[in-house]
Amino acid sequence: MDVDVGDVAQQAYTGGLPEWTEVESLVEAAYRRCRSESGGVVADYIPVLAQADPDWFAVCVAEVDGSVHAAGDAGIEFSIQSISKAFVYALVCESLGHDAVADRIGVNNTGLPFNSVIAIELNDGHPMNPMVNAGAIATTALVPGATSVERWSAIESGLSEFAGRPLQVDETVYQSEAQTNQRNRAIARLLESYGRIDLDPLEVVDVYTRQCSLRVTATDLAVMGATLADGGVNPVTGRRVVSAGVCRDTLAILASTGAYERSGEWLFEIGLPGKSGVAGGLVTIAPGKAGIGTFSPPLDPAGNSVRGQRATAYLSRVLGLNIFASQAHTLAARRKDGR
Repeated sequence: MDVDVGDVAQQAYTGGLPEWTEVESLVEAAYRRCRSESGGVVADYIPVLAQADPDWFAVCVAEVDGSVHAAGDAGIEFSIQSISKAFVYALVCESLGHDAVADRIGVNNTGLPFNSVIAIELNDGHPMNPMVNAGAIATTALVPGATSVERWSAIESGLSEFAGRPLQVDETVYQSEAQTNQRNRAIARLLESYGRIDLDPLEVVDVYTRQCSLRVTATDLAVMGATLADGGVNPVTGRRVVSAGVCRDTLAILASTGAYERSGEWLFEIGLPGKSGVAGGLVTIAPGKAGIGTFSPPLDPAGNSVRGQRATAYLSRVLGLNIFASQAHTLAARRKDGR
């Protein structure tokens, strides 16, 4: 994972964010620093995604107080794709609870690509985590509802609550994916054979395909991330979407599995929970502080946005977001504490 941002000092994860004008300036700086990056390839295994302009780029930070800072193409809509996995997982956890979902889906990284079939077979049909396709499909199957229509309605309204506005399906993307999702259908059939899906597996895949086709912007992703950062309350609408405990569970999953087989590198370099999508979206969460949303279609071999990673790494450093970064107490402070 190449996220080199040059000689940028790492700020410690202490206190709040800087004042509004400084955050605004740093978001603009992240956009300027990274927009000329030419690495990565636009995804083409879903035909319609290959039509994306590789020069599109947006950076957005949404603070937990509702402040939003955006630069670049922040108004361009794109399909949410795999980023939806995190928020559907949160909705299912809210409905079924911590233990039930952890037992059914799992929480460990596979170390294999997101659409791996081998990972299922190696673990006796048990999905290892909700961020790979097998776990995500199994998670979608757990969404409450008597019919696929009801389950889809719950997902659509739930993700819209996270974004703070009504989200709609990109029908062109949906049709393109529905015609080329044979591997996901095979994964769902395999999960059914192991008793991991109780519903019609093809109906589950259809709902999953729809959730991946919802249109969002980089600003939407930042607000969705900020909702997880703010204990489940959308900082723009003020409405509670999920509980604080669900946010904790979701962020733990994202920290360990959100960047697929590159998750260790992501956490090492950036130090925050995050999730990417093959359309070029990337959401990152700084608990208690903010959500970061970026959009840039060119991806690295693991399917993560190249510009998005660099911009996020820069913001993590300059805003003091890395949850592992700290500074030693001064000697005077230690003496004051009586140590």
